[in-house]
Amino acid sequence: MSGESKSQKINLLAFIGMTCALVASVRNIPGVSAAGWTMVFYMAVSVLLYALPISLISGEYAGMFPGDGGPELWVTSSLGEKWGFVTSWLLWVQMFPGMVMVASALAPTLAGTVGMPELEQNNIFTLACILVVYWAVTLLNFKYDMAKIGGKIGVWLGLYIPVAALFVLGLAALAKTGLDPKSVLGRFGAGKLVLDSETVSSLKYLLPIMFVFTGIEMSSVYITRLENPTKNYFRGVISALVFMALFNVVNGFLLADAVEGKLELDNIAQGLAVYCRVLGLPPVLVNIFCLMVFIGFAVQLSAWATGPSKTITASARRGLYPPRFGFWNTNGHDVSISILLTQATVISIFALSFLLIPEVNEAFLLLVSTTTVVYSIVYLIMGAGILKLRKSRPDLARPFRIGKKGDALIWIITAVMFATVVISTAASLLAASAFDAFAELIMAAALFIAPLIIYRYRKPSWKTDVKKMLGE
Repeated sequence: MSGESKSQKINLLAFIGMTCALVASVRNIPGVSAAGWTMVFYMAVSVLLYALPISLISGEYAGMFPGDGGPELWVTSSLGEKWGFVTSWLLWVQMFPGMVMVASALAPTLAGTVGMPELEQNNIFTLACILVVYWAVTLLNFKYDMAKIGGKIGVWLGLYIPVAALFVLGLAALAKTGLDPKSVLGRFGAGKLVLDSETVSSLKYLLPIMFVFTGIEMSSVYITRLENPTKNYFRGVISALVFMALFNVVNGFLLADAVEGKLELDNIAQGLAVYCRVLGLPPVLVNIFCLMVFIGFAVQLSAWATGPSKTITASARRGLYPPRFGFWNTNGHDVSISILLTQATVISIFALSFLLIPEVNEAFLLLVSTTTVVYSIVYLIMGAGILKLRKSRPDLARPFRIGKKGDALIWIITAVMFATVVISTAASLLAASAFDAFAELIMAAALFIAPLIIYRYRKPSWKTDVKKMLGE
């Protein structure tokens, strides 16, 4: 038994790799690049004042409550069923704007595949790609376990190969041309590394850079299997965050220095096209690259579509959703068709952003900012819960604890995270147009208020009826 337990232990290096894998994405690079030299400042803020506090809070939670459920379990255990329900809801609905934002990358890669660059930033084409592909992967999930079928293919085509190609070709292009003063990056100036009157317009890219680290809390689920968690969890988190910061800043720097004119936030193939042109490589490489990435993104979308649905199904079986919604009912692959149809319908509505806001970059920024705000509300709830637990259950075993003695450090860390979320959201709203700011507020508020209404008007009969339908 002890040998089996030991074989399941995770060493520090493996934990760092797992943490990076959870949040690594090539899709974030254009959003980082767009901030220019200020990307360094925004990345430092995102790592030190956002991702690190979240990781530490999650580590203490995961050690106390090692069961399945993640944030929903943690919040339910600290603040009760109501806020646990709100947390599970928010982690589900953040994918509505998030999936549209991710799926918008399909349009430029498809346009690049067929050699029609004029369609890359066409809002109608972008909308059509999102609707066709997302509904296609939804229907496929009715009959197949797409997460199992396409998981490895999606990661290779949508992450590993693009990252390697962009990094290697980007370095080669930089070595050949040097710093380009006409690029998005522009001439270097020490003042450009911080926020001042000249760089304040780049504030709209702060939330997209913070978005890089959303989901980082899930690495904490490995803490009970981590060798010497008291020391290695903190070391692992710091190492992973430093690596992720360098990964995004270096690739963002290479892209920003290569592109002159408009940087397309949803188009990771833009950089490759520029690199190939600078290096004199055949354009067909861009077509092949775009085809691989298009397939990779489509497969990843199909896998992600079913992930959050399982939490909603569990909530429905506890009587937290009306039985007539059918969220409790699953098919042979343990997936609720009702949830998948609901997701696809709401995501289609969010995709209409590309009609209301014809400028693709502006629509993309609205969606990624809204996703980050909704996800960050979960972190605020988690922060409130962790503070309550220090008072209500001080004797609970904590394999990893923030601060060896007393509660001062955890209060400081939580307060820093709270302030970062509030200030960055306010800055994003101020930097956006009036329409975008209003739309972001309305969407985030609606997604937050909805679960409170559902929970307030839930009926005891929902749980009874579901149990009857399940034959329990």
